Amino acid sequence: MRKKIIEFLSNLHLDLSLCLGIFILMGMNFVILYSASGANPSVMYSQIIRSVVAIAIMMFMAYLPPRFYKKWAFTLYIICTILLLCVLLFGHVGKGAERWLDLGIIRFQPSEFLKIVMPIAIAAFFARGKLPPKLLSFVCAMILIAIPVVLIILQPDLGTAILISISGGFIVYLAGLNWYLILFGSLSLIIYSVIHWFFFMYDYQKQRIITFLNPESDPLDKGYNIIQSKIAIGSGGMWGKGWLNGTQSHLQFLPERHTDFIFAVFCEEFGFVGFLVLLTAYMYIILRCVYISMNAQTNFQRLLSGSLTLTFFCYVFINTGMVSGLLPVVGVPLPMISYGGTSLITLSASFGIIMSIHTHHKKNFYQLG
Repeated sequence: MRKKIIEFLSNLHLDLSLCLGIFILMGMNFVILYSASGANPSVMYSQIIRSVVAIAIMMFMAYLPPRFYKKWAFTLYIICTILLLCVLLFGHVGKGAERWLDLGIIRFQPSEFLKIVMPIAIAAFFARGKLPPKLLSFVCAMILIAIPVVLIILQPDLGTAILISISGGFIVYLAGLNWYLILFGSLSLIIYSVIHWFFFMYDYQKQRIITFLNPESDPLDKGYNIIQSKIAIGSGGMWGKGWLNGTQSHLQFLPERHTDFIFAVFCEEFGFVGFLVLLTAYMYIILRCVYISMNAQTNFQRLLSGSLTLTFFCYVFINTGMVSGLLPVVGVPLPMISYGGTSLITLSASFGIIMSIHTHHKKNFYQLG
């Protein structure tokens, strides 16, 4: 039976081990979301539909061979950049930001596509030459990363801009730069950060960082979210208060409890032990993706798979860090757990690409044998 399942998934170009970890996270998502949403049936129904769509997209992305992504990398990059320009010209404004394109039938954020397109484009760029890259290739790659990142910052959407720059930066790092270029890039980033703080950063973005450093300075307003989140995490103790018994979430002290701060709800109800189980599931997926990256056939596949894996790790690290008060709040959801479709679909597409790299590799190997 197991052999038939593996053969069936192989024909679909799905990796059984990686699928197992993803489905475990989705199952945990339904369990904690039911509690965090106050047993809201509409929320659960919506999330189930989004999960089905995400799985379908993952299967589609896995079925496409890696050469398809390499071939269309720069075309997709140009299309996404043009869409970002369209957002600035006539985008839809929501919550003080201009991040969406409204086509009447559908409204979407072009910046979300860059979370996948950026690593594909930079990996394809480096794969055209020899590795490690020379100084000129490094500068060109940084320009390719900077153009859409600046356009996203202007929306403004600092959280997404950080994630996209990180996904492209991982490619640059994995390409094998020498330490002089890494030091130069780090110093350039520090200088830009200072300039951005004084001339380009919005007041609410500055306030998030100030609140991160001292949330108790404004406990009833700017620091309220992070204080309540830390209370929820700490009150869970070793074993948690039990499913559906979280007081911070069910008494509505905890804000955004089913989206950005769902990690705090999870820790309150399942405690430190539950956190270890969740962390184990994440580590299992990350290690499986690392294994696939290390066994990829080409430089393009290794760079792309490695970047997508490290970006997924950053999602986990940033969300758990901001909810725990270790990082500023930047609006990054807990991957595969937070309510919402955009992040879920983007991450599922990333896993589909990683599976494509692994399963097409195996199929080619058997054909050569």
